[in-house]
Amino acid sequence: MNLTQAFKIAIKSIAAKKARSALTMLGVIIGLAAVIILVSYAQGQNQQMRAFYESLGTNIININASSWNSEGVSDALYDYCQELDEYVLGVTPVVQMYNQTVIKYGAKTLDNYNTSWEESPQVVMGNQQFSLCNNFTLAKGRDIAYLDVKNYNQVCVLGSKMADALFNYMDPVGQTITINNIPFEVIGVYQEKDPDNMTGMDRYIVLPYSMNRVLNGRTQMDTFVAKTKDAESTTKAITLLKAFLQGLIDPNSGYYSVNTPNQIQEEGAEQDKMQQRFLGGIAAISLAVGGIGIMNIMLVTVTERTREIGIRKAIGAERKSIIAQFLIEACMICGIGGLFGIAAGYVGTLIVGKLSFQTILIPNAGVTVGAFFISVALGVAFGLYPAIKASGLQPVEALRAD
Repeated sequence: MNLTQAFKIAIKSIAAKKARSALTMLGVIIGLAAVIILVSYAQGQNQQMRAFYESLGTNIININASSWNSEGVSDALYDYCQELDEYVLGVTPVVQMYNQTVIKYGAKTLDNYNTSWEESPQVVMGNQQFSLCNNFTLAKGRDIAYLDVKNYNQVCVLGSKMADALFNYMDPVGQTITINNIPFEVIGVYQEKDPDNMTGMDRYIVLPYSMNRVLNGRTQMDTFVAKTKDAESTTKAITLLKAFLQGLIDPNSGYYSVNTPNQIQEEGAEQDKMQQRFLGGIAAISLAVGGIGIMNIMLVTVTERTREIGIRKAIGAERKSIIAQFLIEACMICGIGGLFGIAAGYVGTLIVGKLSFQTILIPNAGVTVGAFFISVALGVAFGLYPAIKASGLQPVEALRAD
């Protein structure tokens, strides 16, 4: 019996039990779709994090410091950073509002608790070097100035998406918005830096950090961002900052951290690997369940076709041809299920990308091809035992079967 005949017999066998074949394929479809969606989700997270760190720019130092028993830590740290002008181009506090924030302009209202993620405002406070340290470029108007901070000026600079959300095609510069019913004049708009809206930095509303007292009722600042001259300056500045903070903060009553986006990204990459292993384990379980279903159905098929096997062996069919026949059937079921699983995985990935990352997420071509070969390999792995069992039947006993 040649391969063409084997395929024809396999097709007839699958077609003869349409419902059973479809249910068998369902396990493979679910398993492969799960693999593609979970892998694509992990890749989407990686893309999001890479975009975020790239948007921050190079030679950036993130500094966090706080002490519960001593006052003036933030002022001392800020002053020390400014003294490192041999290595540092600029430094800014970064103060975020995490409580409910309501932004209004005319009839337009944005509430970070009740607005869609794509338009949710993020109020951030900094100084005149905020855009330098965070890699923002001004598109129109002017930036936060030193006197804005010193004089408690109620002004703001909008990220590109926040400007679009509030003003559509109007020029925001010179207009007045309210933040929690406090008026702020829009003095500038930043250029778009995150087209896919993955990091949310284009939804920033940047205020002078002196507004921290007005909006949050506090002056304490725990987070700073410094921009250094080059990679060598970054290394030296980190060493000096760690030594300064070690002498300033008692580890029993406070904490500090000094790192770069690259270091954070490396730590995040390790966590991503762990997450991928976990998701891969879940997907492997799904595939194993589908494979067990294949084996079970193929064993039932062998039992149903015992007499057919006996006749073929009685007229001279070799053992390897019997094995090949049942392996082909198992691989066809898994292969067809794999194609449907890939299609389901693509649809699921598009949905996950839109819901989780607000972007179009496409499965990697390598993952897609690999998924198909996995489905075929699944047929071989879980169809082998039933095939060997079928080939081992004795003709006389097989012909006696009902």
